Amino acid sequence: MFDDKGEKYLDCINNVAHVGHSHPHVIKAATKQMELLNTNSRFLHDNLVQYAQRLTATLPEKLSVCYFVNSGSEANDLALRLARQYHGHQDVITLENAYHGHVTSLIDISPYKFNQLGKDSKKEFVHVAPSPDIYRGKYREDHPDPASAYAEEVKKIIEEAQKNGRKIAAFIAESMQSCGGQVIPPVGYFQKVAEYVRAAGGLFIADEVQVGFGRVGKHFWAFQLQGEDFVPDIVTMGKPIGNGHPMSCVVTTREIAESFGASGMEYFNTFGGNPVSCAIGLAVLEVIEKEDLQGNATRVGNYLLELLAEQKEKHPLVGDIRGVGLFVGVDLVKDQQKRTPATAEALHLIYKLKEHQILLSADGPHRNILKFKPPMCFTMEDAKHVVETIDALLTEMEEATGMKTENNVSTNAQCKRKVCFEFFFNSYSDRCLANQV
Repeated sequence: MFDDKGEKYLDCINNVAHVGHSHPHVIKAATKQMELLNTNSRFLHDNLVQYAQRLTATLPEKLSVCYFVNSGSEANDLALRLARQYHGHQDVITLENAYHGHVTSLIDISPYKFNQLGKDSKKEFVHVAPSPDIYRGKYREDHPDPASAYAEEVKKIIEEAQKNGRKIAAFIAESMQSCGGQVIPPVGYFQKVAEYVRAAGGLFIADEVQVGFGRVGKHFWAFQLQGEDFVPDIVTMGKPIGNGHPMSCVVTTREIAESFGASGMEYFNTFGGNPVSCAIGLAVLEVIEKEDLQGNATRVGNYLLELLAEQKEKHPLVGDIRGVGLFVGVDLVKDQQKRTPATAEALHLIYKLKEHQILLSADGPHRNILKFKPPMCFTMEDAKHVVETIDALLTEMEEATGMKTENNVSTNAQCKRKVCFEFFFNSYSDRCLANQV
């Protein structure tokens, strides 16, 4: 990316510009169609049919009906409507630290947001299950079967809800949690959850808004990491679908779509599926295939993980490296044994990287997870450059805080705190420092 002064920045976080900023093929498709015709979706157009066919060809066969909308939030809101109409149930199970969108219906099911409003902010129809995080969660990497253990937590929630006369409409989860801290669910978790939810009359909604369209490399959709025996009832898409153009989609089964249609309320979306949006969507799919961006995600992603794993061995601040393809998280810690989140250090590193013209972000419940989700054209040279810069900055931070010792613990805690304070004071505004303190 380039700023208004022509300065170049390496973008490591933009999963919206999926195939690259201002990709010429996408721009050409948009311009050509806009010059010819753009109108609302009451008027039939070949682009709509062609795009639906191309998109559903990437999914399991039963997922065959598309609803085109304009944002990830709109897609997830519609998915809830589909699920609630299906059996007339209302309750939703979501995950800790989940974020599914900014509209009211989605804030209600996004602990990442509603927890900021206080302990009484959760609605009665919302049930929160533990995040299937095997590094920081309830069941960790040493558990013999974390997938089943986390799924049992969902089963308990369903049973408790039913005792109280509640009925489950849906379980919703990102196929890999992004705002929740780059969490990759253990294989088998979704299958078991889907079994319990469907037995209760609910549907499984896979939110692919941030992680779909080949980002994981080996598969086109992140939910496919769970195995061929898992197929969601509803899949939602957004962000990368239009490479920055506002469009999104909900894909579901014919049975669920017919149930929604039988409600008697016509569904219509003015701009969803318009000719220009569909031309752009088709162009994005063409670039992914023509430029082998899935293969690139695998190759560069594996290389990035290798480089970061070396940093884990080298730096006591690095607690965990996790990821698939070009979706990678680095969990920074103050203590590798206790896994104490290194929030201030993560934020400092982000700001210092920006000074080095590298754009990265920190997220997760403790804001200590470095998030890699770059455009899919990210190269090995890009990966090497960012990791070398992180290496130098971590070395500088550890030396300044006295953290770099043989046993990874400072021999003078009081001195460490003093140096750390002076170090970070130079990097934050007074307000930011006060917030951290």
